[in-house]
Amino acid sequence: MKVLIVSRIDNAEALGFARKIADIFRSAGCDTVYDEDTAQVIGEAGIPLVTAVADMVAVVGGDGTILRTIQQMQNPAPVLGINWGEVGFLADLEQGDALDFIRQLPGGFTVEERMRISLCMDNAVLGAALNEALIVTTRPAKMLRFTIIVDGVMAEQFRADGLLISTPTGSTAYAMSAGGPIVDPRIQGFLLVPLAPYMLSSRPHLISSNRKLEIRIDSSKPAHLVIDGQQTLDLGTTSTIEIVRHEKPALFVDVKRNFFEKVDRKLRRL
Repeated sequence: MKVLIVSRIDNAEALGFARKIADIFRSAGCDTVYDEDTAQVIGEAGIPLVTAVADMVAVVGGDGTILRTIQQMQNPAPVLGINWGEVGFLADLEQGDALDFIRQLPGGFTVEERMRISLCMDNAVLGAALNEALIVTTRPAKMLRFTIIVDGVMAEQFRADGLLISTPTGSTAYAMSAGGPIVDPRIQGFLLVPLAPYMLSSRPHLISSNRKLEIRIDSSKPAHLVIDGQQTLDLGTTSTIEIVRHEKPALFVDVKRNFFEKVDRKLRRL
């Protein structure tokens, strides 16, 4: 089994924990390498994330580190997140229970798929998101005008500070903070959450990923598109973005923990 190890590089303890993980896999006979950023800090040879091919990726860090890893890898591999951040909702293991679980992995593991979304404009792919895409004005305190089109039919028009287009996985991230519902990640759908809408009747929508979804922006103020907090694009003042389910879902090592137990543990016991 080939294992890729990624760590946040601004924390010496996280890097030390990444070394411990590498030692466990190497002692089990696994081909174990670091990504090039982690390797440079540790002082070993590494490989670029963008071209990496592995049977599993162990990520020591918070949600940002995990999202960045998934964004950069062109060849998706099952990710095992070890939380070294704040809440770390994408990280299924905490420091205290990670090493015992990792020792079992060379014997085999199951994989959980998580839906991603692709964002397209003028037949060009802008990017892919595991958590969410955010459309927001470039000028603070100014609103944007949105039109939601489902299967070619206008479903809603509203003005708001911005709009979140979230996956079920991202429903426990920014979308939840903005008043959206917690969505079971097994559901295949697009969650739309307006940010500070002008009318109280503009509520979150959960739309099947089998439908054709378009977001039209028509405003005198320019807008930005932010994908998973990692990539920012200019949309100008008039744009139409199509949202589709990505053909390659994100992959996670299944640690056999109920999603709703994790919600309780991560969010309600902070």
